[in-house]
Amino acid sequence: MSGPLVIVGDSLLDVDVEGTADRLCPDAPVPVVEGQAEHHRPGGAGLAALLAARDGTPVVLVTAVGDDHSGRCLTGLLSPTVEIVRLPLRGATVRKTRVRARGQTLVRIDTGDGRAMGRPGRAADASAFGRAADALASASAVLVADYGRGVADLLREPLRGLDVPLVWDPHPRGSLPVPGCALVTPSEAEARGMCGEPYVSPERTARRLVRDLDAEAVAITLGERGAMLARRGGRFGPVPVPHTAPGTDACGAGDRFAAAAALALADGASTEDAVARAVGEATRFVAEGGAAGLRLPRPAAESPAPFAPGASAFEVAAAVRAAGGRLIATGGCFDLLHAGHVSLLRRARALGDALVVCVNSDDSIRRLKGPGRPLVSELDRVEVLRALGCVDAVTVFDEDTPSRVIERLCPDVWVKGGDYDERSMPEAEAVRRSGGEVVILPTVPGYSTTGLIAAAQAAS
Repeated sequence: MSGPLVIVGDSLLDVDVEGTADRLCPDAPVPVVEGQAEHHRPGGAGLAALLAARDGTPVVLVTAVGDDHSGRCLTGLLSPTVEIVRLPLRGATVRKTRVRARGQTLVRIDTGDGRAMGRPGRAADASAFGRAADALASASAVLVADYGRGVADLLREPLRGLDVPLVWDPHPRGSLPVPGCALVTPSEAEARGMCGEPYVSPERTARRLVRDLDAEAVAITLGERGAMLARRGGRFGPVPVPHTAPGTDACGAGDRFAAAAALALADGASTEDAVARAVGEATRFVAEGGAAGLRLPRPAAESPAPFAPGASAFEVAAAVRAAGGRLIATGGCFDLLHAGHVSLLRRARALGDALVVCVNSDDSIRRLKGPGRPLVSELDRVEVLRALGCVDAVTVFDEDTPSRVIERLCPDVWVKGGDYDERSMPEAEAVRRSGGEVVILPTVPGYSTTGLIAAAQAAS
């Protein structure tokens, strides 16, 4: 990928109120839900952007968000991992609240009437639309997540004739895709509504939509049956799921499918391979609990830090535990800090309520990498890391592995980059003994300290 994945569409705030329902209301035959927790996450285009960014991809989200409580919460959830190009919104940010008991959704309450507004040629809107045009010009692929709230309509002309893959995820309230899309990804119900003839089968409908929409390909998502893919020229066929997903909550699966397909096309995959990859990722997403399985820290504006600025790593850990929060930790040399490091740290911080970075001392690095390293002293490395907004505290360890400091910190999650696996990670056992879990985040391709050193030596 030479540029970011750009996602254009309507974002909303999803809220899950989780509780138990053991009795009926005395004045109506409805369950009484005793709320125990409330979880917030982005929805719509915002969810697609978050999921793509968690794959390690630079993501730019072009969306409309209101300056209200729900809009500020939504921005706070996205901004640690996603670059937002914010268009004006008329009305209130859409909020969808699901009341759930024991994993079952009992009712959904939708509020907010917001629609994207503004005109590309109007002076007051020129800056936002200019940034949107710049994002589209730099994209490696574009995903339109059209939820019928006007963002796709405002950018319809710039979306025509892109020279990068354009994936369009439609919605019953949205507009028809622009001609020439690389891939259109309706659900079976959406495809049935888009097709002008009586519904017969996914195969026939997909082939009809390729022709009617002037698209290169259409993939109708079929839930646990996978997808039906039709391509221009009459080729079509089913794309089965790789395994049976045990999950039952498919909320967000369509966003996961579309984002995965767009990422695959940006990487140069064929349409068939992109759809197969998307089916696999959506299946895995449902198996892991769907959108309800996402657990994001509340934005800083919603959840003040329970520790004072400048607190030590161990003071931060104690304060987060006392507040019932989720402590994230990661470790490494961080010699010659680069964009890949920053991406990993931002995504790690998004997994919890505080991030502690454990840094190898100078002596530790020399033992691991030889007498020529580190290039940057531990005092300077610590100072640079502490300056990052996503890092809450830094601690230095002198051993060859961070196992001892992990046993003192007891993080809920220990994060490492995708060039590791848990079996080859010597500190994994210390994480498990401390009651935590290991999470491997994909690295950003093209960035490494070794590569930077080699490039500098070659240039000199």
